[in-house]
Amino acid sequence: MSNILLNVNGIEVIYNHVILVLKGVSLQVPERGIVALLGGNGAGKTTTLRAVSNLLAGERGEVTKGTIELRGERIEKLSTSDMVERGVIQVMEGRHCFAHLSIEDNLMTGAYTRKDGKAAIAATLEKVYNYFPRLKTRRGSQAAYTSGGEQQMCAIGRALMANPKMVLLDEPSMGLAPQIVEEVFEIVKDLNQREGVTFLLAEQNTNMALRYSDYGYILENGRIVMDGEAKALRENEDVKEFYLGMGGGDRKSFKDGKSYRRRKRWLA
Repeated sequence: MSNILLNVNGIEVIYNHVILVLKGVSLQVPERGIVALLGGNGAGKTTTLRAVSNLLAGERGEVTKGTIELRGERIEKLSTSDMVERGVIQVMEGRHCFAHLSIEDNLMTGAYTRKDGKAAIAATLEKVYNYFPRLKTRRGSQAAYTSGGEQQMCAIGRALMANPKMVLLDEPSMGLAPQIVEEVFEIVKDLNQREGVTFLLAEQNTNMALRYSDYGYILENGRIVMDGEAKALRENEDVKEFYLGMGGGDRKSFKDGKSYRRRKRWLA
């Protein structure tokens, strides 16, 4: 991959000084790419995103080994606001909107770090409304009274108000109707192609994520068990069986797969 924006190299993450959650995770995200982190619940996807955006401390977690670099700069010790200044924004799982604020006020909270003046912020707001016309019609509504899909769009729109270079998107499809999920992913693709925003997204909906991303990493029990171009992963027999629901059998783990065992990629 050329022009690597984010380079995660062999990180381990421990919670409460004892619980090892990530075990030597390495991944790369190219500039202007869409990279998917895939895997079941508890695989380590959210922890990986939080390690990148430096949100682990609030969860009593820390990176104890390995390095994380943004454009070649080590970022493990930076604060969240330092990360925002460098253009890295995380959209949390569960659509954290400020329930009592209107949609527009929610969006404006995303611009609080900007120093380029009101006109530039107003232009970004208009751009967000172009991507999310539904938010424009609901701009005066309290977030608490909007749908799950509208709240997810609001959470992504708020991230865009900061003019990010890279968005870390955690489980964007969670709890949403299939047609809304498709709408959200279409907007991600659009933002990537038109605005050049880089995305690292954690997603259990493997099928959808692989349709819209360029590259994917599959996590299981805190390790990356497979990675590759999205198209190749979509066509891989083990991925089809374990993550796309196309196979039979009752194997519980990805590493039970025949072709997986043959590759002997599992490192104990």
